Amino acid sequence: MNEEFDLSAQPAEPSPISAAAAGTFAIGGELRVARLGFGALHTVGRGAWGLPTDETQIAEVLELVPQLGINLIDTADAYGPHLSEELIRRTLHPYDTVVVATKGGQVRPGPGEWRPLGQPDYLRQCAELSRRRLGVDSIDLWQLHRIDRRVPRDEQFAAIRDLLDRGVIRHAGLSECQLEDIEVAQRYFPVATVQNQYNLVHRRSEAVLDYCEAHGIGFMPWNPLGLGQLAGAGHVLSEVAAELGATPAQTALAWLLRRSPVMLPIPGTSRVSHLRENVAAASLVLSDEEFVRLDQAGRQEWQQELTEDEELL
Repeated sequence: MNEEFDLSAQPAEPSPISAAAAGTFAIGGELRVARLGFGALHTVGRGAWGLPTDETQIAEVLELVPQLGINLIDTADAYGPHLSEELIRRTLHPYDTVVVATKGGQVRPGPGEWRPLGQPDYLRQCAELSRRRLGVDSIDLWQLHRIDRRVPRDEQFAAIRDLLDRGVIRHAGLSECQLEDIEVAQRYFPVATVQNQYNLVHRRSEAVLDYCEAHGIGFMPWNPLGLGQLAGAGHVLSEVAAELGATPAQTALAWLLRRSPVMLPIPGTSRVSHLRENVAAASLVLSDEEFVRLDQAGRQEWQQELTEDEELL
């Protein structure tokens, strides 16, 4: 078995609740992480703007992350902006057991507002400043937060190649991209990860996920806990969750982990209780029948959403 896709890798004495139960994946072929990570969007204020309401609570969450076997944290310079990276450094630096991935390429006019900016000099600046805020010599994984369609993507990818060549970053990835974008980017640098929206009921990136699996690229789904109508009483997600003695959210995470060996879900939270709940999903094992039921129901809801969108056009 290719070590990169070894789903059985676990510590000799696993914690009763540990992300290690999900198995591991080697980002870029070398950064081995548990397949259940942590997304840091909720470490800052509402609308990804400003400080969190309770910094002490966020520090408690971040401190618990590695204790629960999570060794992949995903953040971005746009979270805060800048504040998430600073909080992560303040709480966890030096990152002895944790890979901190960050993103750049968006500007923040205000709460809830996001605008891609892909000028090559700006992308270089993003990575340089993230490196400084995180307190590292080289960022383990830097991802282009969005491709700026107003700037030739070749120029953006060439800037990323430059960051790799100069050692500012070790590995590079893309976020919310199309299949063709990945293929073009591969001419400039090895795409280590892709971070697109994907969950049980949002399936627009199925082809991208399949490509990632075929090429050993880590797939980091954002909004992994989108449940749609399936979590309602009498719906299949609630039924399967009850069979497993789990919550619908845990069951949806278990489905993601089963969907592909390159899947690296990064659910985020600002609460310790939710973090523990998410990590417990790493130990859930879906039967073939349960996986198929969930998969079919999720696809049906996604198709229904597409049909409703077409009717509004």
